[in-house]
Amino acid sequence: MALSQSALLDLVEELKSTDASELMRRMLATMLQELIDAEASAVIGALPHERTEARTTQRNGTREKVLTTGIGDVNVKIPKTRTGSFPRFAGSPPTHRRRPARGDHAGLHRRRLHTSGR
Repeated sequence: MALSQSALLDLVEELKSTDASELMRRMLATMLQELIDAEASAVIGALPHERTEARTTQRNGTREKVLTTGIGDVNVKIPKTRTGSFPRFAGSPPTHRRRPARGDHAGLHRRRLHTSGR
């Protein structure tokens, strides 16, 4: 899904009046949003407002998500579908952290962390 010419011109005008870090955040947000929308279209089997035989579901709005990056927080809109939540897109981090297995204290001791109450 490409930006229209007027949207691109508006973006260029906005970018001329912002500082470098804000410029990078906006560019990153625009690129990520385009990737998310493209991935949603591929999963759904149709572009927004397009009717095709390959369509597997329909869009049902969006939800806001804040991604923390090296240049600051970036807001994106994650599409929702009628059949449930849109699958986790490729750019999102895992939602859980790996815990050490029981009895795996070697790594904790190397970091001077102890599981006992000492």
